[in-house]
Amino acid sequence: QVQLVESGGGLVQSGGSLRLSCAASELLLSKYGMGWFRQAPGNAREYVAAIGRYGFITDYAHSVKGRFSISRDNAKNTVYLQMSGLGPEDTAVYYCAATRSAVITGDVSRYQYWGQGTQVTVSS
Repeated sequence: QVQLVESGGGLVQSGGSLRLSCAASELLLSKYGMGWFRQAPGNAREYVAAIGRYGFITDYAHSVKGRFSISRDNAKNTVYLQMSGLGPEDTAVYYCAATRSAVITGDVSRYQYWGQGTQVTVSS
């Protein structure tokens, strides 16, 4: 059974940093573009960042550009999201997702596999 498992979430003070990880089982991540999304209570799931299959191409939502960094280690079948300069507006459940699309995308509907999410809470 395909699984994406996020970890690394938690409570952090405003201005702090966290690194999220997304590990896959029964899925060879090197064949997939990967994305991170987040969802705050009452809000729709929103795009955060994406990375191409080989890690050379990345893309970020405007709200996180310059603060977050997405990377991947295909040998470890893991994708990461390094977050710095966190603020209360970043509080959400963060999800990783895998897409068969050859072009990285922020379109939620183009991702076939999703993790269960990890909570990130930023206190002011």
